[in-house]
Amino acid sequence: MQVGDRVRVKESVMVYHHPEHRNQAFDIQGLEGEITAVLREWNGAPISANFPFQIKFAGKFRAHLRENELELI
Repeated sequence: MQVGDRVRVKESVMVYHHPEHRNQAFDIQGLEGEITAVLREWNGAPISANFPFQIKFAGKFRAHLRENELELI
């Protein structure tokens, strides 16, 4: 997966920062978005991010997810 790919959340992932459900548990399973960043290095040094894929969903909602939580569309 790389920047610009369209993806769908295939597993149940609970978030608490969704703009329409602030501070409440919200399952984003099935939501579709676009990969905006893949975090593999910081200032030229390799890093091992726990949630390396930054996904932009509709509106202002963004989330960092693992590769096994996503599927390409």
